[in-house]
Amino acid sequence: MKQQSITSIPASPEVERRNRMIKYSIAMGIRIVCIVLMLFVQGWWLLLCAIGAITLPYFAVVVANVKIAPRGAEVLRPGTVAPYRNTDDEAK
Repeated sequence: MKQQSITSIPASPEVERRNRMIKYSIAMGIRIVCIVLMLFVQGWWLLLCAIGAITLPYFAVVVANVKIAPRGAEVLRPGTVAPYRNTDDEAK
């Protein structure tokens, strides 16, 4: 059985849920801006805002559901103890 180190433990469910909500809220805020801009722009800008307003919900869900990886590097525990080598004896 693999032992977990403190650096490989995932974020708590509360922290992970909060991060997902923040990402989703930012994307939906951008979508609202796109919808409001559709009232004031013309031409290609109108098409760009419409595409943003239509596709952002899909990408917001995909980005919000990405699993958070632990920030620290994985610490490997050695299987055996390495023998001590005295470097002073080798120098003589």
